[in-house]
Amino acid sequence: MYDKSDPRSKLAPQKQTGDGATAMPATYALYYEEDPVEDDVNGKAWYTRGQDLLVNYIEAAPGATFSRAGQKDEYMVVISDEDTPWEISAGGETKSGPGYQVVIVPPGDSEVILPQGGRLVRLFSTQSEDLNAKCSNREIYAEPDPAIPPFQPWPDPVDGFKLRVYDLWSERRPGKMGPIYRCTTIMLNFPPPGGGPRDITKMSPHSHDDFDQCSLVLAGAFRHNMRWPWGLDKNHWRADEDPVVGSPSCTIIPARVIHSSESMAPPAGGNRMADIFAPPRLDFSLQEGWVQNADEYPLPEHARTAEPA
Repeated sequence: MYDKSDPRSKLAPQKQTGDGATAMPATYALYYEEDPVEDDVNGKAWYTRGQDLLVNYIEAAPGATFSRAGQKDEYMVVISDEDTPWEISAGGETKSGPGYQVVIVPPGDSEVILPQGGRLVRLFSTQSEDLNAKCSNREIYAEPDPAIPPFQPWPDPVDGFKLRVYDLWSERRPGKMGPIYRCTTIMLNFPPPGGGPRDITKMSPHSHDDFDQCSLVLAGAFRHNMRWPWGLDKNHWRADEDPVVGSPSCTIIPARVIHSSESMAPPAGGNRMADIFAPPRLDFSLQEGWVQNADEYPLPEHARTAEPA
């Protein structure tokens, strides 16, 4: 359910399967309160997962280096702040930038360096068991979410795997979501900083039948309003939840849970939240102009003849 001014009102209604019930709890990873999983010369790092997505939030020390050896699939690096120089090497090439950018890193060996330190986020699929083991909420996913089908990556990029760098927008374009970027494993919907509080007469209660959602708050605070559906089995019923989470934090909203988030009174720099999905969302991908790098990543074969809403 969306207000007509919301770009998502263009999306086709989702098909519901089964009795609509889910027993999966939400995760609230409050990095501003919780002890880091890693605290060493490279800085502090936290790990949180959903069914198919893993978030590695890092507050890096100057000169910090973060490496992956034999990484199975593509991952994303988000440098959300300006004046945060970085250098990334992978696939025989090296790229660098000033910050406020998104980088897609190819499979294989890679290295991320922050000469002056700062914040960064690495976004992985959950196909790497060594990373899954570091997640503070890993016990929730000891058994897979039955609502979500087995993970399937999207097709390889048209020009092969390589480092890809994108600048973040300074303002949202009217009538569009995002900016949105996707690779073979992940979709990142990362609007520019916004105001608040939200107009509560234009909320957007909706659910995702067969995928979960990660909402990563990097500035300000948001209330996540969530309602679990009532299925046939009352043992799986859960009470409503509406926590207010600050920054930095990561909330995993399970599949089939009705949700609508609202920004709270903003700090000086505005509220900032990214929504992240793995694998990429087809409905967003079918909307003309929503995904900034759509020409680099083909749709899955079964979806190439699909029509946008």
